[in-house]
Amino acid sequence: MAENKSNDSIGKTLLVVLVLCLVCSIVVAGSAVGLKPLQQEQRALDKQRNILAVAGLMHDKMTADEVAEVYASRVTPRLVDLKSGAMLDADPAKFNQSQALKDPQQSIALASSEDPAGIRRRSNVVEIYLIKDEKQQIQEIVLPVYGNGLWSMMYAFVALDTDGRTIKGITYYDQGETPGLGGEIENPNWRAQFVGKRVVNDEGHPALRVMKGAAPQGDLYAVDGLSGATLTAKGVQHSFDFWMGELGFGPFLKQVREGGLNHG
Repeated sequence: MAENKSNDSIGKTLLVVLVLCLVCSIVVAGSAVGLKPLQQEQRALDKQRNILAVAGLMHDKMTADEVAEVYASRVTPRLVDLKSGAMLDADPAKFNQSQALKDPQQSIALASSEDPAGIRRRSNVVEIYLIKDEKQQIQEIVLPVYGNGLWSMMYAFVALDTDGRTIKGITYYDQGETPGLGGEIENPNWRAQFVGKRVVNDEGHPALRVMKGAAPQGDLYAVDGLSGATLTAKGVQHSFDFWMGELGFGPFLKQVREGGLNHG
């Protein structure tokens, strides 16, 4: 009898554990579904903040409503066909780059020889952002760039002047490099030295150089490297090499330099 009671007790315990696990699973799943819209809203807000920041339109005390208002009035998202460099009439809100990267019809695989940034695939279409002044004239362009660092894929926004070559701002908003070393790509002082530098030369070829050490005084194409973070600095270099080149934004920037923003 004692053995039967022991078996009953174990069975009841297992039943209770299973029921609790089931209830917890339902609660967690329900919470995930319920929170998804809020998470998407927060991601959209973070993206808007980063775009405004690199464009010089963000300040610390801006509320979420103010961010949305400034973004709506000063930022125009557009889709660019990277092969032709043309801006498309398609609605950016209906474009999902994550899905495009998984679709062979919407992206291309990159050979190692043409992939210095280590991204493996590149979508055929990319969303960019036209920044307008208060008179609704385009004053700069924000381009998304990314590439492998030492430990992580590093994501950034780069703001360019309407000449299609001069940097007006850069911000790294998602990276997992070593704090105090490669993580210094988020340091405002390091990012500030990019302002006024040129990403392509007079022939339109990628020309920005992240130096090992200090950049030569007055060099319009060179920025200081990152002390103790050579591989992260190389990752930044490779990101610019790819995204400002022919398989990246090169064809689009060529059109910009030829006045394409005036009839885009």
